[in-house]
Amino acid sequence: LFDGVYPFYPQQRKAAVFDIRTIIVIVVFLTLACSFLLIIPGIRGRARLYWTLRVLLSLFVGMVIVVVQFTGDWETGWVQANTSYKSFSLAQVNADIGLHIGLAGVNVTLRGNPVNQINETINYNEHFPWNFGADYDRSYSEGLEKGLPSPILYVAEKFSTQSACAVHRQYRIAGHYASAMLWVAFCTWIISNILFSMPVLVYGGYMLLVTGAFMIFSLLSFSTVRNSPMCPIQIGTRTLHIAYGGSFWLMLAIGLLCFVAGITIVATHHLNLDLLKAFFDLREDKAEEYQEMPDVFVNPHFVNKGL
Repeated sequence: LFDGVYPFYPQQRKAAVFDIRTIIVIVVFLTLACSFLLIIPGIRGRARLYWTLRVLLSLFVGMVIVVVQFTGDWETGWVQANTSYKSFSLAQVNADIGLHIGLAGVNVTLRGNPVNQINETINYNEHFPWNFGADYDRSYSEGLEKGLPSPILYVAEKFSTQSACAVHRQYRIAGHYASAMLWVAFCTWIISNILFSMPVLVYGGYMLLVTGAFMIFSLLSFSTVRNSPMCPIQIGTRTLHIAYGGSFWLMLAIGLLCFVAGITIVATHHLNLDLLKAFFDLREDKAEEYQEMPDVFVNPHFVNKGL
């Protein structure tokens, strides 16, 4: 033993803390935001506040659209129960069992209360993908071969193609179309920013409405899985219930925000165009527009000749 572990043998898998793809996306958008904050002191007057609000809000919308593609909490559920830990064993553990459903797969979490029980560290977070190109049943079979704890295998089995629940196909197709809608929303978000910078403000507002519409379409696509009855997930004497998670409600809020922003821009364009131009820092300087021409010296010699 070296510090209590066997150094030359595979160690127990640790629970995942954060998805690396989510970290990459967040770092990219934070870099863009920090780059903008470095140049914001060069903008004078009230336009500085308007630029800050527009740019940071737009970056936040774009970041959310991309990040939720990789999150695993579109639907979540937790339950605390006394359950068997491994097959062919009478040992019982008290643990929190979590189910986290995303667009590309499902995460099953098992965390002991306390973490150290029966001479083991009970802290697992296993991912089983169902996106196109991935084989959910193979991932489940690999979990069986590795000897994952029984609660994880029991929950994961509910979403396999061979399960009597028959929800694998619904979740897979719903997640695929929801993801496709979000990528379209990301493209329309880029187009709206291009139109705002050209500037074609009213058409940028229309594209914001289209962006919000595709976000709502993605939510409707994912929610179709509720049309299929879900088998009860019974763990010990407790039942694990799932509900819409943080990513679902965040996407709903951002979609409604895009609708509100788009409608506001279109309405302001027709009702008060000067106010809209002022917010986008496009208002012409009236003093320069109506500035009188300076005095000009006229040579009378050329005037007399009719030149």
